[in-house]
Amino acid sequence: MLLDTASLYFRAFYGVPDTIRRADGTPVNAVRGLLDMIARLPADYDATHLVACWDDDWRPQWRVDLIPGYKSHRVAEEVAGAPDVEVVPDALEAQIPMIRRVLGLAGIAIVGAAGHEADDVVGTYASHAALPVDVVTGDRDLFQVIDDAREVRVIYTARGMKNLEVLTDAAIVGKYRVLPGQYADYATLRGDTSDGLPGVAGIGEKTAASLLGEYGTLDGLLAAATDPGSGLSASVRSKLAAAAGYLAVAPAVVKVVRDLELPTLEQAGAQLHPVVGSARAELERLAGEWNLGGSVRRLLEALDLRR
Repeated sequence: MLLDTASLYFRAFYGVPDTIRRADGTPVNAVRGLLDMIARLPADYDATHLVACWDDDWRPQWRVDLIPGYKSHRVAEEVAGAPDVEVVPDALEAQIPMIRRVLGLAGIAIVGAAGHEADDVVGTYASHAALPVDVVTGDRDLFQVIDDAREVRVIYTARGMKNLEVLTDAAIVGKYRVLPGQYADYATLRGDTSDGLPGVAGIGEKTAASLLGEYGTLDGLLAAATDPGSGLSASVRSKLAAAAGYLAVAPAVVKVVRDLELPTLEQAGAQLHPVVGSARAELERLAGEWNLGGSVRRLLEALDLRR
């Protein structure tokens, strides 16, 4: 099980009342919500290993160099030579160190990669894991890693934790009329305002799906656009030509990286196991000090079943 961790702690922050606080007044709603997710999800989906995939760089410079507007509306502060500061509510920002501390004590593997987003960590593990994979996310970008042949699914959280969707090849075809392997090209054509990707003006979801259904890939579509005998309409040719600069760089931005050098599941300590000894004692102490009681208890009980 691969967690798109930021997606989940943002969901927890907005889904759990921020009146839940520790003694000094700091909210702990995101911490508690995320722990409750981790206590439940592996059991519900029979996961033996779990990785909390981390955004070491939520807006990598190499993606910004290709599309300067990439996630630009979410930048709170630009930082030369380091990851930009993302717009994150102060009440959530204060909880992120607590999240890392508690996950570490619980023995939950946290894996990020310099210059890359959590999506790229997910993409690499999902593409090479020897085990079936469930990716837990609320981000449509990761639909591209779904692969029935490799037993890679997405557990989609957009409708809430009580309405999780298990997405497979058929589910993506049903929703978007494209295969998961075509999803990155589809997103490139359609665009995504949440990531600052403009898409191709005049080509929406239905047209993008229809074109990919006929030509297979973005490369196939672009080849057809330069072939006078391809039968592609003059209108679509004109739209693709107008977006030529964008289309030359966008695929590299949209496609997740699948070849990062990451620790193996064994090296990362991804196999779930009971928390014992000093780590358990410290976690139980923090549960009281940080008002995490019920959530920590549920997590420990879930991990105790891994004996």
